Amino acid sequence: MKIDRLIGILSILLQKESVTAPELAEQFEVSRRTISRDIDSLCRAGIPIVTKQGINGGISIMENYRVDRALLTSAEMRDILAGLRSLDSIHGTNHYKRLMDKLSAGASDFMTGNQSILINLSSWYKVSLAPKIEQIRNAIDCCLEIEFKYYSSGGESRRRIEPYYLIFQWSSWYVWGWCGQRRDYRLFKLNRMEELQVTENTFEKRSVPVPDLRNERIFPGGIRVKALFAPECKWRLVEEFGTDCFTVQQDGRLLFKADYTDAENLITWLLSFRDKAVLLEPQELRTQLCEALEKTLKAYELTDAGGDTKSI
Repeated sequence: MKIDRLIGILSILLQKESVTAPELAEQFEVSRRTISRDIDSLCRAGIPIVTKQGINGGISIMENYRVDRALLTSAEMRDILAGLRSLDSIHGTNHYKRLMDKLSAGASDFMTGNQSILINLSSWYKVSLAPKIEQIRNAIDCCLEIEFKYYSSGGESRRRIEPYYLIFQWSSWYVWGWCGQRRDYRLFKLNRMEELQVTENTFEKRSVPVPDLRNERIFPGGIRVKALFAPECKWRLVEEFGTDCFTVQQDGRLLFKADYTDAENLITWLLSFRDKAVLLEPQELRTQLCEALEKTLKAYELTDAGGDTKSI
């Protein structure tokens, strides 16, 4: 990929006094003509690159630009490399690792220094997720609309959007784009998308706003929850809501208070604690929860272990 190669060439030029076009061509496994085009691209981007012919010739950055060679410290460069390596965890490839290996060859020690940060952006859905990310990424680059079936709490629907951003947030991958059905910008979770297709319909890029992904913006709350949890549930409450979400009662139980967004998700979440949680408020959801438990019990009473309906 050209952008990766340009970053690599610039990194090498910032570390070395001079390098030849054949050396770069061999290192990045491309032709000398391609390297020449890359050098032109860097020059157009404002990088003052000098080329000299002859035995002692080569490609270098102008001397008065050396102040920028110290722009990145070793720690900063390691953080950048950690981020690049994390991209391999999405695609299941070693593309960015190979890029880093090429940059490390003969480079200064900050390219190969100790890596103390390892980032994995993949998920349980890695096999199906990687192709989706690649398709959406190509659609964004080519300004092509995408179409897909989407599953949500409101049911299934067909959506067609103009994709603008791939986002990793809340431990999941999303696409942010203009939804033709809603006539507004929407956030779609990739794991809920099926039958994804990149259409042939191009779109003219809008002046798209950067998505506001603050929790209070995406999850506005509205349901004031009060519940009692058994002491052994503390680790889950801390992990999901933090240490300030509960107070320890005299009997050791945990009085939980928080805002919740969706009633259905709240009931499902509480049921995951089985008999270790008791909802106190709001009363109407407490009633719904009891009804859900009764329906679950009735379903078990009417169905045997083989999945067949019992005779009544």
